[in-house]
Amino acid sequence: MKLYSLSVLYKGDPKVVLLQAAYDVSSFSFFQRSSVQEFMTFTSQLIVERSAKGSRASVKEQEYLCHVYVRNDGLAGVVIADSEYPSRVAFTLLEKVLDDFSKQVDRIQWPVGSPATIHYTALEGYLSAYQNPREADPMSKVQAELDETKIILHNTMESLLERGEKIDDLVSKSEVLGIHSKAFYKTARKQNSCCAVM
Repeated sequence: MKLYSLSVLYKGDPKVVLLQAAYDVSSFSFFQRSSVQEFMTFTSQLIVERSAKGSRASVKEQEYLCHVYVRNDGLAGVVIADSEYPSRVAFTLLEKVLDDFSKQVDRIQWPVGSPATIHYTALEGYLSAYQNPREADPMSKVQAELDETKIILHNTMESLLERGEKIDDLVSKSEVLGIHSKAFYKTARKQNSCCAVM
């Protein structure tokens, strides 16, 4: 899972304006990085241009997903990530970034702004913090812990099934268990074995 780009744009009436952007193109060849970055900027502007105000969308392009959120006031955010990155986390990130941006940058600057004139430095921090969605998003962290617990539980059940054969031997050899307890165990074992799933 990887985030490649995080952009803040303004959807004006004549055109879409890039206000600020952060990129992580370290996984690309050194000679490709500037072209990849330009393409991400172009894609972000195009997606915002084609999206209605007050909408959210995810657009798939090859193995990448572009998540866009255009607010009713024209402020927009675009995240470009690989296809494995969770959409919910991407939209949470966009919401946080746009709220933070609107508090720090005056609305009057949005229609005429550019990366050179807009002073907003938090994008790099957001981009690096959200590289691992499980760490950045509490819900993803809980989901990962639940998945891990399921795996542990499954492994435990397998180990119990392996022990099942050994428990039969222990019950038959046991001197502590009475005759009735051994009979109860054997009856229960027979009844449960008829329902085994193969």
